[in-house]
Amino acid sequence: MGFSFIAEAIFRTYLPDAHWRPLIAKLGYPLGFVIAIMARQQLFTENTLTAIIPLLARRNFATGIAVARLWAVVLAANLAGAHIFAWVVADTNAIPSQFHDALNAIAISTADVTFGVAMLRGVFAGWLIAMVVWMLAAVEEGRLWIIIILTYIVAVAGFTHVIAGSVEVLYLVVTGVKQWTWYAGVYMVPTLLGNIVGGVALVSALNHAQVVAGIRTGPAERISHPHARASKRESAA
Repeated sequence: MGFSFIAEAIFRTYLPDAHWRPLIAKLGYPLGFVIAIMARQQLFTENTLTAIIPLLARRNFATGIAVARLWAVVLAANLAGAHIFAWVVADTNAIPSQFHDALNAIAISTADVTFGVAMLRGVFAGWLIAMVVWMLAAVEEGRLWIIIILTYIVAVAGFTHVIAGSVEVLYLVVTGVKQWTWYAGVYMVPTLLGNIVGGVALVSALNHAQVVAGIRTGPAERISHPHARASKRESAA
């Protein structure tokens, strides 16, 4: 996910300082999501959808524990990776110095939130990222464009994402601009809560209810349950 940070900084560096610059520079933001999703890597916000569907279907203690364990492992690994990536970008020569002003400006903009704002924006980000996963299961073509378009909206709107945003805010922590306590208490925790609410409540729960209704009514299931259609295609194969 750190490559979203780098790609956006590269675009920002070479674009003129005009009012439309963010619209072009933010095209770098989807890169990390393209890498993570298309390569089938584990991304926490993606798991707010895929992991919760079995829990909504079975609703037992064992499944709940399995989901909690998956979330904890994926989140811890994602945040550890974000910290390492931020440290490499900030404290080594891996990224040419000409891009550091842009990296710093992007990180400061991302960190310009309060607890409540970070959580609210996180709800919308969690909603859109979970919709990416849901839509990818329903289509066979145009998958790349789904990822790019929806994550581009996350970037342009300034919605908060607990992993992509953590790389940027941790860059400020590593460079001494922000403190760990500020990152954890003002950015990471509320963004995490918002992403979970957006991914679980607004997508998984609502879509699952629609799927259950579709299964009960028959033909509607074919419209509202992309995952079931994907499973049927795989079984047939």
